[in-house]
Amino acid sequence: MSKAQDPFYIVKEEIQDSIDKLQSSFHQWERVPGGTGEQVHLTKELLANCESIAWKVDELAKAISVAARDPSWYGINEVELENRRRWTSNARLQVADVKRTIGAGKENDNSASMIRRELMRLPNSQQPDISDHYSAKNNDDFVASESDRQMLLLKQQDEELDELSTSVKRIGGVGLTIHEELLAQEKILDELGTEMDSTKNRLDFVQKKMGMVMKKAGSKGQIMIIIFLLVLFIILFILVFFT
Repeated sequence: MSKAQDPFYIVKEEIQDSIDKLQSSFHQWERVPGGTGEQVHLTKELLANCESIAWKVDELAKAISVAARDPSWYGINEVELENRRRWTSNARLQVADVKRTIGAGKENDNSASMIRRELMRLPNSQQPDISDHYSAKNNDDFVASESDRQMLLLKQQDEELDELSTSVKRIGGVGLTIHEELLAQEKILDELGTEMDSTKNRLDFVQKKMGMVMKKAGSKGQIMIIIFLLVLFIILFILVFFT
């Protein structure tokens, strides 16, 4: 089976595209100032994408485990299996690194938010100049901006769910194909077993007949039969190799 037809490489390409998009969004997240609405939006989007990609990689790993039970049937060898396992492991590591970094950044943002809340509890005479950034107008703008970002995030999540649904259907199709192939193999094995039983019965019948003939012929008859068969063999040998 060529790579273009192999379901593994089809799903692998989709997952790799998702990982590339994840890395691009992650680099954008790193450049965004902490504690802003944009960073909150990107954080939620990245975490959702991490979960989606991790699920796809796990499903692909399950398919590899199925193929490992009988590699020759799927037209692959141990080297190819090891390469596929190595790729899924690397994909998991990439997603885990992004998720871990985002989680650490989220904890830092929570700490910064707690500090800001403590500062806002102070009397006006004790608040630093930075409190001017939390005016009512800026809060309204932030709420409106956050609402727009939430709508965009929901839209993107819907698109991700559609892609996930397509991948699930494709993986389900692969599983159905494997199931049908296993049923076909089981049928072939059953037919082979039936043929072997029939051949065994015929052989037993011939052996019984030969036993009866040899018993009726007696010792002299057995010697005559052996001499006859030997002469017949010599004649056939001469005809085949010397004519």
